[in-house]
Amino acid sequence: MCGIMGYIGQQHTQEILTNGLKKLEYRGYDSVGVAIHDGEAVQVTKAEGRLDNLASRLEDAPLQGSIGIGHTRWATHGRPSDENSHPHTDSEETEFAVVHNGIIENYIELKQELVAEGATFTSETDSEVIAHLLTKLYDGDVVSTIQKVVEKLDGAYALGVVSRHTPGKLYAVRQASPLIIGSGNGENFISSDIPAVLEHTRDVYILEDGEMAVLTEESISLMDVRTGNSISRDLFRVDWDMEQAEKNGFDHFMLKEIFEQPKALEKTMAGRVDKETNEVDFPELAWTEEQVAKWDKVHIVACGTAYHAGLLGKAAIEELTRTPVDVEVASEFRYRNPIVNENTLVIAVSQSGETADTLAALRQSKELGAKTLSITNVVGSSISREADDVILTLAGPEIAVASTKAYTTQVLSFYLLGIYLAQKKKQITPEQNAQYMAALQEVPEQMEEILFHNDEIKEYGESIKDAKSVFFLGRGIDTAVALEGSLKLKEISYIHSEAYAAGELKHGTLALIEEGTPIISLLTQEKLYDKMLGNIKEVSARGANVLGVTMRGNVKVTQYVDETCFIPETYSLFTPLLSVLPLQLISYYTSLALGNDVDKPRNLAKSVTVE
Repeated sequence: MCGIMGYIGQQHTQEILTNGLKKLEYRGYDSVGVAIHDGEAVQVTKAEGRLDNLASRLEDAPLQGSIGIGHTRWATHGRPSDENSHPHTDSEETEFAVVHNGIIENYIELKQELVAEGATFTSETDSEVIAHLLTKLYDGDVVSTIQKVVEKLDGAYALGVVSRHTPGKLYAVRQASPLIIGSGNGENFISSDIPAVLEHTRDVYILEDGEMAVLTEESISLMDVRTGNSISRDLFRVDWDMEQAEKNGFDHFMLKEIFEQPKALEKTMAGRVDKETNEVDFPELAWTEEQVAKWDKVHIVACGTAYHAGLLGKAAIEELTRTPVDVEVASEFRYRNPIVNENTLVIAVSQSGETADTLAALRQSKELGAKTLSITNVVGSSISREADDVILTLAGPEIAVASTKAYTTQVLSFYLLGIYLAQKKKQITPEQNAQYMAALQEVPEQMEEILFHNDEIKEYGESIKDAKSVFFLGRGIDTAVALEGSLKLKEISYIHSEAYAAGELKHGTLALIEEGTPIISLLTQEKLYDKMLGNIKEVSARGANVLGVTMRGNVKVTQYVDETCFIPETYSLFTPLLSVLPLQLISYYTSLALGNDVDKPRNLAKSVTVE
């Protein structure tokens, strides 16, 4: 959840840390702080709230030094406050300062032991125990001390450490929480995510679980944190365009990322469609027909928005291959005894590739003998590295907490995967393949048509800002899109919102409909039009105000709804790529009308790296 930034070099450390933390605020913004070694002592400044609060304090009392660590927090243990802000220290003398992303599961036992031995704690966090353990176990060598501390920790942690004892070194450790090392010229960096260091370097090491790094101005040493054995690894060269991590003229990252979806889909398709045969080809998979034929079941595991993409993946794979597919929230999948074996394909979906529950479900599936595939947007992420195979969505950096382009590229990846599997199983004719691919290749242009004619969508979003509740209805695959639209609205507007399969209305939900209740109904599946119209009549009779999202040409629906949003016609299976755009825009404009921080909704963080 939290964001870590660290620097060692000859530039202005305070400025580098705060600039890096600004790019990491999407990971949490309950509090923020920095610790900088001035050559003699470690000085700490931190503040509850966002980076501006810290900046004000640093302006009044700037910190000098050439080595430091910073942290932006998403609260797990302890309320947002100055005291609970990171970095945490061990004592007034500050022998050690530490920043932490993750959860120390055995911190209560450790804290009780430390308090019994005389340690004084100033925060409610689990992270502070690390600082006190460092002082308690210090043996004259910081590396071996960190190794001793790590042996005592249960849970997930990415750590950045500075010590009064070593003014020329910065330390980093990773276990089940993301951490990268940036390699510069006479300077080096640590960070939770690549965009925070791109201004300074494009060469990075991606730490893996159980690894530690020791940084000086001129060197980076990687080692196994348990054994101390040296690790040799090639640098990873980041080829992102810096402009991808900026707003590029848009008022918010979310709006920019909504408008980037046509290009993101084009990039995701590029190189995966054979120009001569027009068939789907995943060079990164290279699965054989015999291998694919062996899988008699598919499991999709994911959380949040990625779970909604998985529901559409189920629809695509089942329709195209007639292979049964289960979709499950990863946090539930991992705590039961799933029926998974060597004849199962397990697909783990995560935008960041670091989602803790999804990663755990992936590991469990591998232990049970399943073939594993990840669909993710982040090169080198844990899920991409640990799965047997990976499909990268190529959406580019997504900064807004509310996912948009990562979602639609996941959905597109599932469509391509479904066609690919159908080809391998010989369950698709050349004519069908041509029809599917023609429809998919038209989608980016159709998206642009929706995006650049959205005035009515904006007006509708503004019109529902005072609603007590909003309901989304759909049938078939429209239900999955309704779930995603509802999630988007509630997470950035804070309006209570629910999505239902429309046929469920009469089983309780109808009791919640009253005069003026906004209902957003999706009608993109022609074979289900009449059923949906019946449900619309039911809510209209109770006084609901209904917006219908439907295919262009379906004028019949206008007789039954109060407002209509038309999307271009496409093959019925692929309508979710288009119908979700109005829902994303509605949530954006509603949140904007309410004066909310669209990119950084309260209580949420971009990457959920704790359970």
